[in-house]
Amino acid sequence: MSKVTIVLLVILAVLIIASIALYFFGKKAEKKQAAQQEQLDAAAQAVSMLIIDKGKMRLRDAGFPQIVIDNTPKYLRRSKVPVVKAKVGPRVMTLMCDAQIFPLIPVKKEVKATVSGIYIMNVKGLRGHLETPQKKKGFFARLRGK
Repeated sequence: MSKVTIVLLVILAVLIIASIALYFFGKKAEKKQAAQQEQLDAAAQAVSMLIIDKGKMRLRDAGFPQIVIDNTPKYLRRSKVPVVKAKVGPRVMTLMCDAQIFPLIPVKKEVKATVSGIYIMNVKGLRGHLETPQKKKGFFARLRGK
């Protein structure tokens, strides 16, 4: 056999082993995520709140309790997360939000949210529907529109 075919066979074997390993790690992560979602759903409660401010910032800068920062994996501590500052009853709280519903949350309006701990899972408008934000058009889409 030539050296080229040996190198290609080795690369093929490494790719097959890597894909099998990723398959099993993915299955394990999927089961773990399902268990966490069940826990979130079990602790969920509906709360009426006034949204004061929202933004994406790092966990350290958001003002979360130290235990939240300590329980976050080290590789995620530096990433930016969607954070909402809201008035829930008489208290002003800093809450973390799901990335899919973050654009739906209106600022300086009252909403009814499903909250599990400090995590906002769902948002509904208290007085009427929430407006879906307009996506920014790209450069070429704007040119095609003209």
